[in-house]
Amino acid sequence: MKTDVVIIGAGPSGLMLAHLLHAAGVNPIVLERHTQEHVLSRIRAGVLESTTTDVLVELGIDERMNRESLQHDGVVFADGERLIRIDMAALTGRHVTVYGQTEVTKDLIDAAEDRNIHVVWESEDVALHNVDGVDPHITYTKNGKEERVDAKLIAGCDGFHGPSRQVISAETGRPFELIYPFGWLGVLADVPPCTEELIYANHERGFALASMRSMSRSRYYIQVPLDQTIDDWPDEKFWDEICTRLGPNAASHVTRGPSLEKSIAPLRSFVFEPMNHGRLFLAGDAAHIVPPTGAKGLNLAASDIVYLSDAMIAYFKSGDEAALKGYSAKALARIWKSERFSWYLTKLMHRFPENADFDRRMQLAELDYLAESEAMQTMLAENYVGLPI
Repeated sequence: MKTDVVIIGAGPSGLMLAHLLHAAGVNPIVLERHTQEHVLSRIRAGVLESTTTDVLVELGIDERMNRESLQHDGVVFADGERLIRIDMAALTGRHVTVYGQTEVTKDLIDAAEDRNIHVVWESEDVALHNVDGVDPHITYTKNGKEERVDAKLIAGCDGFHGPSRQVISAETGRPFELIYPFGWLGVLADVPPCTEELIYANHERGFALASMRSMSRSRYYIQVPLDQTIDDWPDEKFWDEICTRLGPNAASHVTRGPSLEKSIAPLRSFVFEPMNHGRLFLAGDAAHIVPPTGAKGLNLAASDIVYLSDAMIAYFKSGDEAALKGYSAKALARIWKSERFSWYLTKLMHRFPENADFDRRMQLAELDYLAESEAMQTMLAENYVGLPI
């Protein structure tokens, strides 16, 4: 097969890119090693910046999102007893949208089928060849037979463990990484949320987050040590702990119920530079990971795709190589600012094993300042709703 762009990965970043290229008359093929059912089974974040929703609106894939999503004009921080609401709409004129990443992916897949965008599911053993030459191509195995796709450009949207980044040598690219000494235990339950807006809680026992997917489905998280498993957290123990950490005001509105899904996710900050090599361009988790504090993962992937699609379309329409060469620097400028914000919130809201009483007092002082300072609230609100593209 031959195509303009081969995209590795049918997550939201790969599918967004395919749709944007297709709409501009550029021909993409998407390769995904998993089944469609597996991709749609992955539970991910659900807070969308306007960066992300604007892409869906532009593509005309926003009908279900507009009908089912929740608009949040504020976000709440708790320091044990007090709830500190940040009025994002008043401070920035903008809001965030609560709509699950799984739902975004489903909408993109359904639209790809309707628009005849070629997605090859269960593409195994994907390998990249000659990415720094004039004849880049991909090989993969489907139904036991090796296939080949020749393309002018390759987009690596295949996540942190995918093959795309692995072909960039240590002499060419450099990773930056910070591993956090804890994880998030998440529980999904069909119960109404305890609040109309997300609550990020700093408690002496550790971090907690109250969030939701809808007004009838809630998602709660607590900070746990990396050596713990979900077996250490039966439902009743989890509900007791989340109520303790959220504090009495929020806990009084918590509805308990059986968990639909329970998992522990480790936290890391990761950036790979540069995000391009020859005819290969990385986007999303293939190039960067943020801790979920602040909900930047999917939104950063969407901003990558805005930059990358613009560069690729310019290349195919006018032969503009400069836009392709400038993609990495342009994307990284926004990525590092979002990494800073996620790192800042993680440091502010979590209990670190090495922290002394002094560190705890610094966290409480910072939250106290946040409660009193409009300038501080504006800084947080600007970053939370998303920095400009």
